[in-house]
Amino acid sequence: MVDPLNAWWAQQLVLCDWAFMPDPLMLPEEAARERLAALEIPDRGELGWRLLELNAANTVPASHLLGALELVALAGASGWMSAEVSRGWAARLCSDIHHRHASLDEWLEALCASRSGEGWLRGDEGLLDTCRALSKLEGEGAGITWPLLGTALSREPAAALWPDSPEDRVWRLRAAFSPVLMTPASIDDWDGVEAWLGEVWQIHGAEDLKRALLWLTSQGDRQGWDIDAARLMAVSAGERQAWCEGLAPQERPYGRLLCRYVDQGEPLEWAAWDWLRAVDLAWAGSCIGWLTPQEASLLAHHAGDLVQRRYSDWSALARSYQRGRGLFEGQDRLPTLAADWQLLMGSPVSPWHGSLQELLDQEQVEASRQAARQWRASPRHWVLALASVREPELAARQGPIPPLPQARRDEARKYLAETLDLHPDEGARSLVRYWLPAQAHHLNQLAADAAHRALPSARTPFGDAPQADLAGRDGLARATRHSATIHMAEKYAFYLLMSMDSEQFDEDSLTDMAASLRDVLCRFYSTPKRLLEAWATWDALLPEPDQPSLTYEIRWHLDDPGSLFHWLEWRSGDWREPGERPSLMHFTALSLVGPLNTAAWSLPQPESDREGASILEWIDGHYGLHSATELIDFVRFLLDAGDRQEYQINYAPYTLNSARLNSEIATLESGECNEEERNHLERLLRVRDNADQCNDVDMCAWDLAQAVDLAIAGRQLGWLAQQDFLALLERAHQLASEHYAGWQEYARGLYAGFSFFMGETPEREAFLASFRQALVAWLSGAPPLAGTWASLDFPGARPRHWAPLHIDTLPGDGRTLH
Repeated sequence: MVDPLNAWWAQQLVLCDWAFMPDPLMLPEEAARERLAALEIPDRGELGWRLLELNAANTVPASHLLGALELVALAGASGWMSAEVSRGWAARLCSDIHHRHASLDEWLEALCASRSGEGWLRGDEGLLDTCRALSKLEGEGAGITWPLLGTALSREPAAALWPDSPEDRVWRLRAAFSPVLMTPASIDDWDGVEAWLGEVWQIHGAEDLKRALLWLTSQGDRQGWDIDAARLMAVSAGERQAWCEGLAPQERPYGRLLCRYVDQGEPLEWAAWDWLRAVDLAWAGSCIGWLTPQEASLLAHHAGDLVQRRYSDWSALARSYQRGRGLFEGQDRLPTLAADWQLLMGSPVSPWHGSLQELLDQEQVEASRQAARQWRASPRHWVLALASVREPELAARQGPIPPLPQARRDEARKYLAETLDLHPDEGARSLVRYWLPAQAHHLNQLAADAAHRALPSARTPFGDAPQADLAGRDGLARATRHSATIHMAEKYAFYLLMSMDSEQFDEDSLTDMAASLRDVLCRFYSTPKRLLEAWATWDALLPEPDQPSLTYEIRWHLDDPGSLFHWLEWRSGDWREPGERPSLMHFTALSLVGPLNTAAWSLPQPESDREGASILEWIDGHYGLHSATELIDFVRFLLDAGDRQEYQINYAPYTLNSARLNSEIATLESGECNEEERNHLERLLRVRDNADQCNDVDMCAWDLAQAVDLAIAGRQLGWLAQQDFLALLERAHQLASEHYAGWQEYARGLYAGFSFFMGETPEREAFLASFRQALVAWLSGAPPLAGTWASLDFPGARPRHWAPLHIDTLPGDGRTLH
């Protein structure tokens, strides 16, 4: 039985100099492909454009309709289209012809007129004869007549011209580059795709491709443009001009265009440039076989999901892409918007008909969301996310782990050795020293106290805190609802990444630490939004010295739906931390060291032999200690008696007999003194003058500070086991509570002891001034990270601090709300 549509279609192909055949798809595949090549159509992508061009308007020339009928037949015969899709296109074209013309003769006349208008340049001498022959058959009622065609078309079911299954509709987004006619993708869709990937993208395999796709969806070019635009919006026109002129010559066209967008009030939005290219790359990967059809579809749906979150319609999507293309090329593309997009926006057969918001199947979108998180499921992606805020290029390393160039490995090793003094012989666990949970507790407590105006006084026995430092301290009130762990954790993540990049440490150990970092952050921040808001708040309050603020970078991650932070697996496994969280009591005991050393933000751990040699040199030079036994005995001596006993025995009696004191001083001053006698004379003078209230205050603090400092050194040398070290801390904590009522009294005792027992040195006054300045900072908490006393209750003292509003606290803090 004759198919009326196929038969009439075949009749019309005779007008294209085809031999008549009952089925237009009977042409041999090789002949069909040769004819497509002769028409300069190397692949299905170009074929899709030709079909759009031949159906570009409601007043399509008849010659274009005939040409489209031939292309559809060639596509079907060559295997580039399925018979079903070819028939759908043919039915669409035949319906258009039948609708526009009342009879076959009218159609043929229009065709000849159209060809005549083109100048008969194609050698169609036989066209008129063919038209006469077809007209004669029509007049005789032979073949498929015009009325019979109309009847057949009325019965023809509507067919989709473009892939229309739920999993395939996403590929309509790819029409921005080339319409997708058929799925699954094959090499027939894109001639030279592998060379294009290598030359344009420097992509040479499946892993490169996946990394590029994850980068485009999560960051792309838009991040740098967005941040530049945000900064330019905050400055004057003159400052924008100066910024532009300060760019490298090759970047100035971009800078000028961005400034123009800002000045003209153009929406500063161009994410479509990244997300549509991601769809294009996913299709390329499927064409070349580097992605399975399912992988490509999931990646394309991920990009499409982001598109639908940002754009309400096709025109907004096109304009965004055009802005991005202009910034990338350094040339404004908005003036050519209508011309560049007219086929997709205006053609009656455009794959962009219908609503953008209804394009994607929600089941497919949900599957892509799960896949997007699975692609970033490894703990390494948490490290990348945190570190890439400071180094955005790290976002290009999502997905499969890339091979690192030797230069990057060398850079990481140099950083670890020179900046962190971290060496491979110490092992991966040495990174524990950079996990500082007590620092986070300190900041959280200061923020809570600042919010309740319960911070220590700016006035101390050693001077007043500077106003600038006080302003920074008081400003912490703005962070009271945000856990401070991120302030410490983001730096730890960077150190962890550099350790990974050095390739000098055990990979499994580093991965385990990354998983622990993820667990901590998931515990303290329930969503990416909370983590990023906390980070932005703390970064603004505690900027890094000599480093630009990260506020714009962090805010970008908050606002962009593709940011890696939104696609991490936000879950916590077993509760564990990269390093031990000290109890509040032990942290308080560690803080007894005061300005005698830098603040201890975590429990000390045994150090490497290299670091141990430095510590040994210090305790030998200052105390003459050479072994664990000597150190432990001396620490116990400091706790039991210490320098305070020497004062009580050798100097306190002189306070009761000034005549004897003056006589002793006179005797020593009248003759030559050795070093020991000179030190004795200096101390007698201090007793006489009651220097720094040495005769009035309890100098036990001086012994406690030294004892804790030496105990920390002993622990770092491995001379003290953990339990023995903690026992010494607890002893010091108890002694402090027995001798003093608060940090100010403790500070007076510490300063008096430091001053009294200092050996003769020309730098004495400079040392004392520096120590007083440090005591002011420790007592006032200004600046916040100078010391710890402002956030801690003194041992045995009545609690006076407000509880933080979250659970990021130390064990033993009985005032927390959880």
